[in-house]
Amino acid sequence: MRAAPAALALSMLAAGVAAQEPKTVAAPALLPAPAPSSFGHYQPPKLYGEQVTTSFYVPLRDGTRIAVLVARPAQGGIPVAGRFPVIWHHSLSATQQAGDGVGPRRAGFGSMPQLTDYGYVVVQVARRGNGQSFGTMRGYHDRNEAHDAYELIEWLARQDWSNGMVGQYGCSNTGDAAMHAMTVNAPHLKAVFAGCFSWNKYDAMRRGGIFAQWGTGPTRTIAQDMDIPPVATDPDKVELRKAAEQHQRGLPLFDLWKSMPYRDSFAPSVQSTFWAEGSASSYLPQIVQGGVPLYVVGGWRDELRDQGLIARQNIPGARILIGDWLHCQNDGFALVEEAHRFFDRHLKGIDTGIDREDPIHYFTIGAGGTGAWRATAQWPLPEARQTRFALTAKGLVAGPFTGPAVTQAFAVDYAVQCKDAGSGPTMQPCHLPGNGLSLAGKPLATAIEYTGHGLADIWITADTPDANLFLYVEDVAPDGSVRVVTEGRLKASLRKLGTAPWALPAIPWHRAFAEDAEPLHPGEPARLQFDVMPTSWTFAAGHRIQFTLTGSDWRERARDPLAQPRTITLVSDKAHPSTVSLPLIGR
Repeated sequence: MRAAPAALALSMLAAGVAAQEPKTVAAPALLPAPAPSSFGHYQPPKLYGEQVTTSFYVPLRDGTRIAVLVARPAQGGIPVAGRFPVIWHHSLSATQQAGDGVGPRRAGFGSMPQLTDYGYVVVQVARRGNGQSFGTMRGYHDRNEAHDAYELIEWLARQDWSNGMVGQYGCSNTGDAAMHAMTVNAPHLKAVFAGCFSWNKYDAMRRGGIFAQWGTGPTRTIAQDMDIPPVATDPDKVELRKAAEQHQRGLPLFDLWKSMPYRDSFAPSVQSTFWAEGSASSYLPQIVQGGVPLYVVGGWRDELRDQGLIARQNIPGARILIGDWLHCQNDGFALVEEAHRFFDRHLKGIDTGIDREDPIHYFTIGAGGTGAWRATAQWPLPEARQTRFALTAKGLVAGPFTGPAVTQAFAVDYAVQCKDAGSGPTMQPCHLPGNGLSLAGKPLATAIEYTGHGLADIWITADTPDANLFLYVEDVAPDGSVRVVTEGRLKASLRKLGTAPWALPAIPWHRAFAEDAEPLHPGEPARLQFDVMPTSWTFAAGHRIQFTLTGSDWRERARDPLAQPRTITLVSDKAHPSTVSLPLIGR
């Protein structure tokens, strides 16, 4: 059954909106559909060269007024008459502010409004409790926001400039918002283009049970809210001031995330087991039932890269694009053209060639900054073989553990800092010489490709009831320079394995309920099995593969006092073989 939120009371404020509505001119006949086009090269001719915008408030079912900015195709400064497909963005403001979650890294996502040139109406909506909108934010991507999306989609479909075909896009927090719009089965939602979102919020925001995540959402002062442009019907910012005051009642997300150490933690502040409420994964049956086409965008240097791949694996027909990018970046790639191609297919019914292509496009990072785009119908790649490396006294050795037992202690530095490793969504792990324990293999005789998800199987002891273990997979060049390729991590007390309620790409999963927690015992080795986040990377000939283990990371926030050992000891012997497996292509 389709979700049925409360009846919608979405008539515009008559005086304000009518005063805003300009005259329209007739739309010329549409040009013939372009010939089927290939990935990354979709450039049909423009239909229009101008755009006009108008902004106003729309009341929702409970009376909360939501700020909306509508951009329409125009000629001679006048909106073109007719009905068009609508693409909308459920954002943190109606005016695409730098502080809306991805800042200057919006890249192609920030340029979506230019699609009015091709016969679309593009709409920006500030989510309740944010930007110019009224209301108070409850958590992040709660069911209020999902039902708001339902109402707004159906409102967009009814407007006299809309033909009823509605698409949605977003990245980072707005990518999550787009995913949640897919959970309520709005009849007129026909396509979603979403990047760098969380499939499951616990696995994304407390990866491995550890709070080492930058994403704790907007926390703004009244003054910061007052700095943004008001909607056109509020030139003196009177309504903006009222909205900003309502925003201050929201609970800071840092406090919410910190209050929920387990996947089943109940948060009294929002009266919910919020990791579940705020996760798209919780509504997989509804998403599948809705059948909305999904195109996912990710980056190999984004901390949410595994989340998009898992979402694609679970949602029938979904596509994914992953580049050598940071969070919500698309350096060197025409992202708006690819989104245009996707929306033309699903909102206009144009054969853009997209249906005949493999659903997975990914960039393999090559030696010396080179690389190439590749496409596949399967993930993990069938040709990528999990190659096991034993952690031994001689470093990394391919194959099973051999040789003398290893009992190697390393100190944990909680004052660790990382220079030039970004901030906010660009935060990256970094190699700090002497920090933790590093084990390297021999120089590679030939180049080898690493594409997919790694698997860590590590035995440790610690001098506290708990410990955080971080693993970095690194590329060591002949000159000794080290680059972190990818990473994995796990809180030792949450090492108990479970079975995920959704499909996974053959990686370990931890239920991480409170009852699953198991403390460490002094001198007793504990086995930690966890995934290493996916990538596609080429190790050049002469380079070495290296694994570095640490007990801390510069990105950690609100450390657990029970998980701060002075030292962690790696144990690796025939009874406790510590290994890391990488999906390699080549010999």
